[in-house]
Amino acid sequence: MKWGILGGTFDPIHFGHLRGAEDMLEIFNLNRIIFVPSSRPPHKLEARITSFNHREQMIRLAIEDNVNFSFSDVENLRAGKSYSVETVEYILNKYMEDLELYFIIGQDAFQAITTWKDWERLLLLCNFAVMTRPGYDNMKLDAILPKEFAAKFTYDKKNDGFTGPTGHTIYFRHTSFLDISSSHMKEMIKAGKSIRYLTPDKVRQYIAKNSLYKK
Repeated sequence: MKWGILGGTFDPIHFGHLRGAEDMLEIFNLNRIIFVPSSRPPHKLEARITSFNHREQMIRLAIEDNVNFSFSDVENLRAGKSYSVETVEYILNKYMEDLELYFIIGQDAFQAITTWKDWERLLLLCNFAVMTRPGYDNMKLDAILPKEFAAKFTYDKKNDGFTGPTGHTIYFRHTSFLDISSSHMKEMIKAGKSIRYLTPDKVRQYIAKNSLYKK
């Protein structure tokens, strides 16, 4: 099995998330992509985040027509802050025997990876699939990671990725760039503007029905 994990707050989920996931599904020939919303993201402790239940329902509505997309509430089941390293370890411990795992992450988030809990261990646990923006053709690990740690990875020309000592690889791949952000969508809703064509209609209707993001 080849699975991808796509984490985030998804507050709300939008077409940028969905198209990026679809691109990665095809690029790496994955069997499944699991959407894993953060329950208590450590980087956003001061931010006001919509309840997990609302974000879960919006994700489920957004992915229900794609048999290769699934949802996990693993980070809501754990007490305390949501850490990706713990989520990856949980999935690997449950399915490790026949699972090849890809952690899907946006370029901006990956460039801040050294601020994450146990980031060194996380980068050695599974493959990383970094979604890059146009104009970033020559991504170099030592420009993002400390040089001593980056030196543990060797560029594999055949796979076009950086393979580490555990055999897992960090890939940089272009995806369809849709310049959509959840924060901007929330601002639009507060201002009474339409978010049609930024997120699936079922999500847009759910937001309106539950009066989300208006205050």
